[in-house]
Amino acid sequence: MDFPDRAAVDDLIEPQPLPAFARVRYDPETASVADPVAAARAELDALDFDRLDAGATVAVAVGSRGIHRIDDIARAVVESIRERGLEPVVVPAMGSHGGATAEGQREVLSALEITEDRLDAPIDAGMDTEELESVTVGDTEMTVHVSTAALEADAVLVVNRVKAHTNYSGRVESGLTKMSVVGLGKQRGAKAFHSTAIQEGYVETLEAALPVVESALSLLGGIALVENFHEETARVEAVPVGSFLDREPDLLASAYDEMATLPVDDIDLLVVDELGKEISGAGMDTNVVGRYRVLNAPDPDEPAVKLLYARGLTEATKGNGAGIGLADLTRQAAIDQLDLDKTYANVLTSGSLAKATLPVVAPDDEFALRTALTALGGYDPETVRIVWIRNTQDLADLRVSAAVVADLPDAAEAVARESLTFEDGTATFTSDSGD
Repeated sequence: MDFPDRAAVDDLIEPQPLPAFARVRYDPETASVADPVAAARAELDALDFDRLDAGATVAVAVGSRGIHRIDDIARAVVESIRERGLEPVVVPAMGSHGGATAEGQREVLSALEITEDRLDAPIDAGMDTEELESVTVGDTEMTVHVSTAALEADAVLVVNRVKAHTNYSGRVESGLTKMSVVGLGKQRGAKAFHSTAIQEGYVETLEAALPVVESALSLLGGIALVENFHEETARVEAVPVGSFLDREPDLLASAYDEMATLPVDDIDLLVVDELGKEISGAGMDTNVVGRYRVLNAPDPDEPAVKLLYARGLTEATKGNGAGIGLADLTRQAAIDQLDLDKTYANVLTSGSLAKATLPVVAPDDEFALRTALTALGGYDPETVRIVWIRNTQDLADLRVSAAVVADLPDAAEAVARESLTFEDGTATFTSDSGD
């Protein structure tokens, strides 16, 4: 499909005067773990490895998120397992990500620096699953699936971040439970889960399916990671099997306390440079942008973002543009990065169809900004509230229009005045103060 080029649309909307901008450093007080790798090693002692015979295989389940030092942590877990006289094997636990193919899931792990050479351990990325028993959730019957590779191992250990989910809020969101049920369910399990969860509730579906997974797998437990505002490790905890649903609410509360958020809530235009699956399951963290866009789940009350412009995809997402549908505008450069096979595999599995809906496609940044500012209605460069971020994971360095500066919290400091200019239609910020 061809989208209009600049010549076709240039006369439709007049150029708009641009506001002044400020570059902002945002540094809220946060908790942190000085050495998360050492902490993960130490926490493994809380799990019952003694029940395993020498030489037993342990499947280490890891996902698709760009978790702080996940490659180092995964490597430390693998090494610690081997030091116990056991044989580790890495199993991707990411549902349908990577285009729902073994090659694609290996590619996702490789983008996170998780490779067989790096970890000195085999990776079994097979997409085969075994059907377990069915559970009834509300009025819906769901068959639980689990990865054949995980089922064939003598034991399973999951490693994941506990954080706010991108589709719903509840006592259990993203974390060890969801990785065990959805991630290790591969595409078939993830599809069955999401179809049921949209109708009957995410927490209810997780709570019904987890005991089935626990009884089928020789699950040791998990390493739960909580991150702070800077997306660095704030907490590491080993959670034994049988304790996921008991411990995750407390870990999730810590994640909410530490969660990265924008410095202001009232925003006319939010510009996001890049989205990607390693940043968030929704490409952009829905809790940051204030949009779930999923059936049976109202959007968050804050922040209130009138328009959202997404400029492109990360390299690590490998073309999976799930989440681009959260935006109102994008540009041709982002469309050129899209791999629709991977994007569709993701959203058709999750049922979050809106996240793959294409927004209005502008030929370049200049026309996208021109379009957005006009669409706001009654646009005034002196009062417009624009926030410009790299992605929803990196909020420490951002830009805001002049009208936002007075409302910044104490933890945010305007460090330079800047002007927005365009070179061949591409946005560029230049300093007005010599900083």
